[in-house]
Amino acid sequence: MGKPDGTGEAAPFYCALLQTLQRHKLPFLIGGAFGFAQLTGIRRPTKDLDIFIRQRDWDRLAGLAADCGYRTELTFPHWLGKVHSDCGFVDVIFNSGNGLSPVDDSWFDHAPDAQVLGMQVKLMPVEEKIWTKGFIMERERFDGADVAHLIHACALSIDWQRLLQLFGPHWRVLLAHLVLFGFIYPGERNLVPDWLMDQLGERLREETHSPAPANAQCAGTLLSREQYLPDVAQRGYEDVRLGPQSTMTTRDVAEWTAAIDDPEQPTAAPVILTPAPTPRRRRRAA
Repeated sequence: MGKPDGTGEAAPFYCALLQTLQRHKLPFLIGGAFGFAQLTGIRRPTKDLDIFIRQRDWDRLAGLAADCGYRTELTFPHWLGKVHSDCGFVDVIFNSGNGLSPVDDSWFDHAPDAQVLGMQVKLMPVEEKIWTKGFIMERERFDGADVAHLIHACALSIDWQRLLQLFGPHWRVLLAHLVLFGFIYPGERNLVPDWLMDQLGERLREETHSPAPANAQCAGTLLSREQYLPDVAQRGYEDVRLGPQSTMTTRDVAEWTAAIDDPEQPTAAPVILTPAPTPRRRRRAA
């Protein structure tokens, strides 16, 4: 499988940084467009290289990069740093933007080997790739097609039980993607194990016929940092990112929200907050 297009003059920088990390035995995983190309065979232009590390390794990585003459920044302390050179940059990722997916030892335990940029490296596991991409549902970016392509290409090697465990209490998100997969590829829907669809279908049936939670929560903020702001800012819903499901703090949420208007961030339509009544429970029809 080939490399993504668009590496251009940045390729030597990428290689030099990765070789430095390998020489100093700092573990990393390749993700982003490079990892996606390795797993699916789909190549597309990319403006950067994504690597994944444990958060505790950031300071050491930043020091090694500085010793090589590169500039570093901890862009968002809860999940993302960057390494800059004159010809490009590397995203250094240690969590997801919603705080659900901190990189830990299990990522490295299940990481496959691959050749990227002529180097022997380890890739972000396909289960983690599906898990993190499954929650990206912004107005300007939806990674559902990536999830479908990963399932299509890797179904026989996916540890489906492990994938289910990664999604944990957010199994509805996984089910949504699996249902869409059967719609996108009706002839390949049997690539998803029957037991998994049966189990998730049974969970859905049981939950549908059980009482709804008493507290008004909005989990949409786990899917989009912008599109559900009216719900938590004006409509009285609790932001689940500030609960035990996420590693984010109030400050993390504020900084991540403020960056929506950053010109270097993906563009999105402005959010207009209008007053709305406190949410009321609707009675289920008999």
